[in-house]
Amino acid sequence: MTRELIVHDKAWPLARPFAISRGTKTEAGVVVAEINDGDALGRGECVPYARYDETVHGVSEQIKGQTGAVAFGLDGFGLTERLPAGAARNALDAALWDLQAKMTGQRVWELTDLPAPEPQVTATTIGIGTIDEMAAQAAELAASPLIKVKLDAVDVMARMEAVRAGAPDARLIIDPNEGWSLDMLADFAPKLARLGVEMIEQPVPAGDDAGLVDYESPVPICADEACHTVVDLPELVGKYQMINIKLDKTGGLTEALFLARAAETIGMKIMVGCMVATSLAMAPAILLGHMAEFLDLDGPLLLKDDRPDGLKFENGLIHPPTPALWG
Repeated sequence: MTRELIVHDKAWPLARPFAISRGTKTEAGVVVAEINDGDALGRGECVPYARYDETVHGVSEQIKGQTGAVAFGLDGFGLTERLPAGAARNALDAALWDLQAKMTGQRVWELTDLPAPEPQVTATTIGIGTIDEMAAQAAELAASPLIKVKLDAVDVMARMEAVRAGAPDARLIIDPNEGWSLDMLADFAPKLARLGVEMIEQPVPAGDDAGLVDYESPVPICADEACHTVVDLPELVGKYQMINIKLDKTGGLTEALFLARAAETIGMKIMVGCMVATSLAMAPAILLGHMAEFLDLDGPLLLKDDRPDGLKFENGLIHPPTPALWG
């Protein structure tokens, strides 16, 4: 049977409004690619992201444009030549890996010679709110081993002091989502270090980060919006100490593996992150967990409901996917 490509999208309501420095969202819009060869079905999920000029419709059309290539046996390496890095390529890349796993009866980590994933600590996220709201969220998550806090430029230290008071024993990382200036970073970083913050993710805009070369931060700085694929690495050296690998930026697991190995080679530490999406989108990223200093794959926990056979989250740990979910 010729392989059939099916593309569909869905909006998943969030459990509560989720705010970052760029705005607030109440649902997660995802696009799913399915590849059916008659005997097996491979699936992959992506999140079109407006920050990168992506829309649900546009990404869906990009994927559908590969219908003929899929029918004639497109693989992951050929895909990197046909689509640019981004959400569309991620969904197709994941579906191709999932299909290969189901056809061969092997897990994707066996196909890629990666270690079998084990339960691992993932960050749980606190969105931007009032000082009292963020303190209350921190108290709810006090038992979590790792908390990620979203921030903008308002009440930064008051919010972080409230979070620390609510979760005195948790490890803390923060994400201003490009919302600060270099002067703000220089002001806040020593104070955040005293609160025990272990990493600051993309504090300044990706296109305006040249000043980081001359700045010695007391807290490691992680490139997110500034890092998509392996070609970005040379520009990041000297500015950042870590990179955040997200499959919706790399265009899938295939490129993410190249990026992770290249980062390790130059001594840059790795965070594995996500957009807000279902467990289907998180599953491939778990395979990078053994290389990561921080894992931030709690997207499904922000949803009102997750997919059937979703990932198991327990005591701050994320468990590997079952074959019924992916890979």
